[in-house]
Amino acid sequence: MRVNHVGEVCAQALYQAQKLATARPELRSALEQAGKEEEDHLAWTAHRLAELGSRPSLLNPLWYAGAFAIGFVAGKCGDKVSLGFVSETERQVEHHLDSHLNDLPPHDLRSRAIVDQMRRDEIAHGQAARDAGGIELPAPVQRVMRAAAKVMTTTAYYI
Repeated sequence: MRVNHVGEVCAQALYQAQKLATARPELRSALEQAGKEEEDHLAWTAHRLAELGSRPSLLNPLWYAGAFAIGFVAGKCGDKVSLGFVSETERQVEHHLDSHLNDLPPHDLRSRAIVDQMRRDEIAHGQAARDAGGIELPAPVQRVMRAAAKVMTTTAYYI
């Protein structure tokens, strides 16, 4: 659950940075709305961590700062790229959450419900970004995003 919490910390940073980077009020509003939905995920995962007797990642400030910087750069690359970044991020998160659902014990219904709802929301965010004009990012960018996410998730699991 700590890894999922870190993902939601990063989602907050990404949406806030991309919202600042766009000049389009309608896109700013859409990013604001998605960010509010991600706030629910952040609260759910924080609450579940406490229920499980665990704690958030000690590196959350670092994850937030890095994600904010990446989101701002993506946003400054233009709205189509920014939305493409949202789409690709949410696609990768969807796959990550799929693996968590497979790994979670069947009897941990509370964690499973949280992860499942987050997964459905992330799919909707990605689709909304594509519908708003997000482009598919080049394969090398997708690979770098996957590698960065792997570093983050592996580290956050322990620290």
